Amino acid sequence: MTMMMMVESKIKAESVGDVQAAVDRMLASLESAQPERIRYASLLKDDGETFVGLVQLDDGVENPLPELPEYKELLAIVEGSRAEAPNVERWNPIGSYRMF
Repeated sequence: MTMMMMVESKIKAESVGDVQAAVDRMLASLESAQPERIRYASLLKDDGETFVGLVQLDDGVENPLPELPEYKELLAIVEGSRAEAPNVERWNPIGSYRMF
């Protein structure tokens, strides 16, 4: 069974561009590294200030994100830019159609 986690962070309006740029760098790093058995997505809610990160790991896979310098940079920028406490949830997919 795979594991999914969602992290939702509302960002101060003046920092949205910085977070978006850090997300872009982190995704480019993932594209370059091509880690197996992980899926990642970053989304922005309609409010323009709430970022949602989704990560899915196959069973037995160690999360490679913490090893990426660009991920560490993204976390630092988000941590210093939050307007509210983050919402972190773990999900267990039970079925999907072309989603996971």
